Amino acid sequence: MTFSVAIIGRPNVGKSTLFNRLVGKRLALVDDTPGVTRDRRDAIGRLGEYKFRIVDTAGLEEGKGDSLSARMRKQTEIAIDEADFSLFMIDARAGVTPLDKHFADILRRGKKPTILIANKSEGKAGEAGAYEAYTLGLGDPVPLSAEHGEGLADLSDAFEEKLRLLGIDPLVDKEEEVSVKSVSIDGEVSEEEELLSEQDDGLPMQMAIVGRPNVGKSTLINKLLGEDRMLTGPEAGITRDSIGVNYTYEGRELRIFDTAGMRRKSKVQKKLEKLSVADTIRALNFAEVVVLLIDATQPFDKQDLTIASLVVQEGRALVIGLNKYDLLENRQEVMKDIAHKLEHSLPQIKGIPIIPVSALTGRGIDKLMAQIFNTYKLWNRRISTAKLNKWLAQTLAYHPPPSVKGRRTKLRYMTQVKTRPPTFAIFCNRPTDLADSYSRYLLNELRWDFDMPGIPIRMLLRKGDNPYKKD
Repeated sequence: MTFSVAIIGRPNVGKSTLFNRLVGKRLALVDDTPGVTRDRRDAIGRLGEYKFRIVDTAGLEEGKGDSLSARMRKQTEIAIDEADFSLFMIDARAGVTPLDKHFADILRRGKKPTILIANKSEGKAGEAGAYEAYTLGLGDPVPLSAEHGEGLADLSDAFEEKLRLLGIDPLVDKEEEVSVKSVSIDGEVSEEEELLSEQDDGLPMQMAIVGRPNVGKSTLINKLLGEDRMLTGPEAGITRDSIGVNYTYEGRELRIFDTAGMRRKSKVQKKLEKLSVADTIRALNFAEVVVLLIDATQPFDKQDLTIASLVVQEGRALVIGLNKYDLLENRQEVMKDIAHKLEHSLPQIKGIPIIPVSALTGRGIDKLMAQIFNTYKLWNRRISTAKLNKWLAQTLAYHPPPSVKGRRTKLRYMTQVKTRPPTFAIFCNRPTDLADSYSRYLLNELRWDFDMPGIPIRMLLRKGDNPYKKD
């Protein structure tokens, strides 16, 4: 990006609304409750001909010591330091408040340029507040309505003026956002294509870290990054948005998403928490590998299994991180208990890897990352059609399918039709007659014979002969 911008202001003045408006997507959570945003979130924004990195920040509040508000303010200060200039937003309908004046004084003494925005200026209700904004001493305010998109042309003019003063050339580059999609495979899979699937495609891996509240998700990301990028603390439920950060590990690029903790559905009553959970589920849809982080000092309960099941249903590669493992005394018993519950509760995906880690000290993180890359490789794996049909013939010879009313189902041909997750099609004469138990048998045999533990595998039964057989 050619330049970066941070949106700052006291709580509930419309920062996240403007962020979503400039990004063109509803990425940041928006609610009438003050203080929804806590972590700083960045994305690619557009305004007219300009394309830039934009950062949404927590509302500026007075805070001392190690309080949550003080930690939130520190994150905002980091965003201001990293940006080329800031957008200082006030609520024109509420007028200039003492808190606005306090932080305007700080910005005037700072080294970074600032554009003053009088948000919610639509109609006559915001006129007085927009005029009052001149008293802050930050130049001419830009009257704006982030919710309705009014005043963006004036904001674009203010951008042009600031960029000219900074000597920044605001060229729009043509970088496109990468989306995660399943890879379809047309026709048979050859041996050459199977080998190509094992090579790195060079695109950033999309990884989400999920789990119950206060299990250490943000702490783990901070340890990986080597900085306090995510807001952490003893309070449960600090993270509300799904925040994505770029990270490079041993030469491999990743996009890691920190997500809000997911409690049991019956306990989620407030609208804001419902929005947070929905944002976490949205992050799962874009992820390729999901790390389910579990607190080793707490029992492995139904909610952990529910989250794991959701990941499997979405077809994502799953790795379980057992955090705070260093605090346990009966370590082997805890590992066996979790493996046993996964085996019985998620029989459709056997062999889910469980990696002990300590997000606080960093112990076990290298093993966790190695397992993540290995699981990602399996999730992208292609198996040649020749190998699959040789395997099918041997499996059928060892244990043929059961007959139904004296008629035997004939499995004639098998091929892989998709990756991410691996999806296979078997062509047979009577697919509806094949027992579910035999389908599970084939799936389990396929998983172990081709060494694909811990990833979702899908098997489709299709009626017909060999579809690639030439007459």
